[in-house]
Amino acid sequence: MAVPKRRVSKTRAAKRRTHYKVTLPMPVKDSDGTWRMPHHMNLTTGEYNNKQA
Repeated sequence: MAVPKRRVSKTRAAKRRTHYKVTLPMPVKDSDGTWRMPHHMNLTTGEYNNKQA
């Protein structure tokens, strides 16, 4: 069974965990002025990638 030989220091553990950040969703503003999530269909116009879905 894999067991650590030594205790990992607080600094080393914190350095490893720096990439565990939560990122906020970045909405995109469409040409008609509405906001939507990237890679999602515009619910008001029904368009995706400038094409009618």
